[in-house]
Order: sequence, then C-alpha cells, then structure tokens
Amino acid sequence: MMTSLVFDSGTRTGLPGRAFGGYTEKPLSLGGIRRRSGSRGKHLIEDSVRRVTRPGSPDRQFPVTPPRKPIMSEIIPARPIPLPWVSNVVEDRFGLSVVLRVGNAQQRFRWIAPGHFLMGAPADEAERGCSELPHEVTLSSGYWLADTACTQAFWLAVWPVNPSHFQDHPQNPAENVSWHDAQGFIAELNRRFPGLYARLPSEAEWEYACRAATTTPFSFGNQITVEQVNFHGNYPYIGGDKGLYRQRTVTVASLPANPWGLYEMHGNVWEWCADWYGEYPEEPQIDPRGPIIGKMRVLRGGTWSDPARYARSANRSRIEPAYRPLSSGFRIALGQIRDPVGMRKRIR
Repeated sequence: MMTSLVFDSGTRTGLPGRAFGGYTEKPLSLGGIRRRSGSRGKHLIEDSVRRVTRPGSPDRQFPVTPPRKPIMSEIIPARPIPLPWVSNVVEDRFGLSVVLRVGNAQQRFRWIAPGHFLMGAPADEAERGCSELPHEVTLSSGYWLADTACTQAFWLAVWPVNPSHFQDHPQNPAENVSWHDAQGFIAELNRRFPGLYARLPSEAEWEYACRAATTTPFSFGNQITVEQVNFHGNYPYIGGDKGLYRQRTVTVASLPANPWGLYEMHGNVWEWCADWYGEYPEEPQIDPRGPIIGKMRVLRGGTWSDPARYARSANRSRIEPAYRPLSSGFRIALGQIRDPVGMRKRIR
C-alpha cells in the first residue's frame, strides 16, 4: 500500500515540525503512528512507507514528460520543511503526492509537471465563450496543487471563523469566500510555514491541471453526468441527459478525480485564481500571469448551481475580488519547487 508522509505544524500557533531522518531498505510496517520526540512538532507515517538507503541508492528510471535532463529537486528556502522533506513523497497511479497537516486537518498536494498545452476552447466547441481564444501556453516550472478545494476543516485549522454556508460536514469545501479572504488565509498559512510558498494558482496553471493532458470540453471527455460533476442537473451540457440537482456542495473527493488525481475541478465551487481578468493574447505565452492591473479576478470550474457548460475546462468567469459569492472557494498551489526527478529516485 502506498501512503504519504505527513508534515505536521505541531499546534494552532504554527510551531514548525522536525524532519524525520534516516532511511531503510525495506518497507516499515508501523501498525499505526510513530511519533518523534520533542516539542517542536511531529511527523506521522501512516500504514507502510518504502524508503531507500542514502546516499548511493540505485537509480530508477521514470518517464518524464516533456523529456528533459534530470535535476535534483529542491525547495527554496528549505525551512521549516527541511531538505529531507523532498524525499518523503509517494507515487501512486496519479503521480507524486505529499500531505501537509495542520493540527487535525490535512491537505494532499499533487505534483504538476511542467509542460505545454493549448489554453482556451476551439471555435467548434459547443457552448464556447467569446473570451476563450485558443493560444499556446508553456509552463516552464512544475508546481504542487491541492488535490481538492480547501475544506472547511483545513480552513478552521488556520483561520478562526468559518464563512461557509453549508457547514454540516468538515470536508465540505470552504465557500462564501472572497479573493481577499483566500489571500488572507494563504498569508497566515505561509506565516506558520515559512518557505512553503503557498499561493493561488495562475489561470493558466489552473486550466493546465484541470485538462490533465486532455483536449475535450471536460477532462472526462465530451460529456459529463451528475455522477461525475456537481452541477445544476436540470441544465446538462448540450446533448446530455438531465440529472440530479443537489442544490448544494458535496464533500471534497466524493466524485471521480481527473486523470491527474485532482477532484472536483469541474463543478461544486468556483475556484479563485491569482490573475486579474483580461482578454487572451493570440501569440504563444510562457508562464502567463494575466494583466498587471484590473478590476476583476478570475474564477474557474463552475459550481453546483450552474449549468454544465460553466464547468468546461476552458470556461472563464470573473468578479470583483472583495465579493463573496455563495459558490466561491479556492484551491492552494505551492511554488518555488523545481522538477522533482530526484524525488522519484528516492521514493523506494
């Protein structure tokens, strides 16, 4: 069984954890939780983790897309998640992941490798918006992206007041959140974890991850159902069948993941991006970050109360950053981390 190493902040005051040192050549069946001594935090290993000797462990070759010369990964700066943290990575059928834990709440992050894609929608895509001009985008650096929208449990582990309307389950997404609210939350998370570089994803990073190497209107294909996506079931995508209208959010990770292991990228809640809203350029872009200034911030993904067309990978929405729509949430990205080829060689 593949599991994740969890980094724990220690307390609600954000005391940093300490690195779990040492490696072994075979799986460690811990049968529960192993705790490091000391008052500055703890590491948890759940189930069993396969680790390798250091240094000089045999190289293992993994495919890298696009092809590039392998480099060792690093976090800049490395504290309070020290350099050994980059070894504490799990690879499953979706790729690499790590888990950040704050108090009793946790968030899994998936590694999104750098790459190239066509952003926007082709002219013949049904129900395409006029602002979705297709253009080539290259993302030169990889990044970690939360596999779900921020949950209310994770929000409350960092921020004392829950703004959400649907508060009946801690794993519901945090919603009724403005862009400024999301940035305030992230700033507090970064204060507790210096060097974490938590942030909102750019619009290009968001669409790249949502598409997960697909070119269809949805990462699931040309059509979606309410069993895959939480949208207004009375308004399916063109040619689709009507389905259940839930009239609310669902718990995160309760619907199928996209091919890169990201949940509810389509529907459930709108997700804030870092960018100001602006018209797309026609020429190819490298690491686009949107306009320098603007009036409205970008929202992506659609929501539980909208027709299915708004859940398309290319669909764009925008609103003033101080506004708190009932259906708005966010997903955290982590930056300043280079391509983790070296991490792959140290998983097993």
